[in-house]
This record gives sequence, C-alpha cells and structure tokens, in this order.
Amino acid sequence: MHKKGAFDWLVKENPDIFCLQETKATPDQLPPEVRNPDGYASYFSHPKEKKGYSGVAIYSHIKPIMVTEGIGKPELDDEGRILSAHFKDFVLLNVYFPNGGGGPERLDYKLRYYDAFLSYIERLKREGKHIIFTGDVNTAHTEIDLARPKENAQNTGFLPIERAWLDKVVSKGYIDVFRHFYPDTKDAYTYWDMKTFARARNVGWRIDYFFASPDLQKRLKSIHINSDIEGSDHCPLTLTIG
Repeated sequence: MHKKGAFDWLVKENPDIFCLQETKATPDQLPPEVRNPDGYASYFSHPKEKKGYSGVAIYSHIKPIMVTEGIGKPELDDEGRILSAHFKDFVLLNVYFPNGGGGPERLDYKLRYYDAFLSYIERLKREGKHIIFTGDVNTAHTEIDLARPKENAQNTGFLPIERAWLDKVVSKGYIDVFRHFYPDTKDAYTYWDMKTFARARNVGWRIDYFFASPDLQKRLKSIHINSDIEGSDHCPLTLTIG
C-alpha cells in the first residue's frame, strides 16, 4: 500500500483518524513516514508469532485516552486483529476479522472470533461506552452486498452461518452506516479479487464496514466508499460524524 502510493493519499486527505487492516508488518519494519506521520499518534497490533500476517493500525490527530489490544480471549488474541481506541465521546474499534477460508478449523475460528467480539462490544456498551467499529469483516451481509450472490452461496464470506452473525449485530441495534444512508444502493463494493481483474468489471464484495451503536445515530453525517482509490484489493471508506 505504501509503495503504491495509497498511504500518501491517506495522509493528504488528513482525516482526524484513520484505520488500517492487514498491515502485515511490525512497527520496526516500517519507514519513519509510515510509522510516525507528521501530526498523528500511531498505534499498532501485530501477531505475536506469525510474522508478515494480519495486523492493524490506528493513526489519530486526537490522542486517545487509552488504546488497548485484543478482546480478552488469549486463544483469539495472538493474531493482532484489533485495536480499541478510547476517546472522550466514543470507543473506536479497528478490526481485521478472520477469513473463513482454509478449512473447517479456520471457519470455526472465525465464528468464535465473531461471537467473542460481539460479547466484547456489548460489555463496553453496558459500561456506557458509545461504540464505532470498522474494518474488514470478511463477510457480505446480504445479496445486494456482492456482485454474484448465487455463485457464492456456498463459499466462505457469504455462508448463511457467517451472514447470521451480521444479522445478530444488527439485532443488537448496531447501525451499518453505509446501509443507513444508502439502504438500496447496488454495485457498491469495497473488495475486488485482483487475480481475476475483478475491479475493472466491478465484480466485488462489500465486506468492509462502519458500524455504530444506536446512541450515535444522530451524529452520523455521511459515509463514502472511495472506490477510485487503488493500491490494494480493498478501497478506503470515509465516515463523517458530528
């Protein structure tokens, strides 16, 4: 991403906060302009053992009150998948959810991670926290969220059991911000397979999200899928809150 110029785009856009997933690097492997861009406090989580895998980062103009790693489950917290940044008015969770590919064990891991994460944010909500979570959820929620739903009905990323978890998230009151503003918009995707040049044909998936707890609904101003920004098989999302 950095070598392809997409990181430069992020810095030039100058958002108050930006989140990255699947960084695949430890902080010491990053050049200074990526590790500590001017004006930003930066925070990283990476796998404890498996190098070049997973990883998330948060960069913020506004220094958080605190930043924590993990969801309190040692068996799920060793892949560097989550950072929680606590601000005065909300908690922002940047998450790279597991992919269910690679066999039954990884699908089981993904589903266990899903359930543990939801329990984690529900606990934060009971403590009075306002929740925003973002990242690569690795599942398209409904048929409108991918170009070829019938062809992928039995593939991970669109399995009924994966989609059912997103149903549960919504049933708890969390707002899929994109669908809040654009409930019926089609052909709006955030991921395209690079091997098949799917982006040129817009054969994509919407698997990257912003969700907000219901107490933040009035503060949601806009969301935009930056599908014209290249440098990755995913594209950035921009959320504006008031």
